[in-house]
Amino acid sequence: MQYRKMGRTGLMVSELCLGTMQFGWTADETVSWSIMDAFVEAGGNFIDTADIYTNWAGDASYGGKSEEIIGRWVNDRKCRADVVLATKVRGSMWKGPNGEGLSRAHIMRACDDSLRRLNTDYIDLYQCHWADLNTPIEETLTALNDLVSAGKVLYLGASNYPAWRLMEALWTSDRYGLARFECYQPEYSLMERAGFEIEAMPLCKHHQLGVIPYSPLAGGFLTGKYQRAGEKPSSVRAEGILGKYGNDSGYGVIEILSSLAQDAGKTVAQTALAWMLSNPVITAPIVGANTVEQLKDVLPATGYRLGADEMKCLNEATRYVRNWRPIWD
Repeated sequence: MQYRKMGRTGLMVSELCLGTMQFGWTADETVSWSIMDAFVEAGGNFIDTADIYTNWAGDASYGGKSEEIIGRWVNDRKCRADVVLATKVRGSMWKGPNGEGLSRAHIMRACDDSLRRLNTDYIDLYQCHWADLNTPIEETLTALNDLVSAGKVLYLGASNYPAWRLMEALWTSDRYGLARFECYQPEYSLMERAGFEIEAMPLCKHHQLGVIPYSPLAGGFLTGKYQRAGEKPSSVRAEGILGKYGNDSGYGVIEILSSLAQDAGKTVAQTALAWMLSNPVITAPIVGANTVEQLKDVLPATGYRLGADEMKCLNEATRYVRNWRPIWD
């Protein structure tokens, strides 16, 4: 495993981050523990979750279940000092008008709840899951700053923020002397480039934010299990993934990845991650797994880099139309 600084901070994180959206949903607790064990054994130290995981998974699940699974594992393995725990706040976690959002009232209670579920007295990276335009940015950032001052949170981050709101947050922190966002979590992959690259990527580069993209394998499409011909995978997300990417363009990307992977002695998934890891703006793609075998399939991406010609080939295959030329080009 290789490690990188998270943005401008001194925090070192593994260049692959373990996502845990599956925990308590498509991976039960026993399997989840095995996945975390395998990740740490491979040198991984960065684990990402959210308080709302997995409140969509039916009557048997609820918000906070993933955090609880991680908390019990951390307590049993006595490994809190060895892992960087990241979680998120924003979504609906209890009934009532303050049960969701980024108000001070919600953030303070939600943070204490996450600390309890994670069996820890501090969160390494506390992230706003998505923007709350009904709450003044000063209120959100002041509450987060107080958590940092209290030692409950070490670093702050944002996920899914539009670039203008992310810039507003950085400006507000600078103006009032508050702890600022040091990390950004966007959706980003070979199949989903424009949403991050056009505005947020140059912002993150200029202001030295760490970037930990989620869905770097496009929901599993870039794992190689989706092929132009043949039987399609059976999974809870397969139909939606095929509806978005199962076309000539998408399968063309898979075929290029397959060719590059074969030449390098790697897999399609590892090569898709290498495309991202070859971008110096990226800190650590977030990879999820339902089994230890799935995790082990992506771990060899660490240290794997693509050359200029390989990057150009993939960039051309996934290029998007831009009707304007930004000043940083």
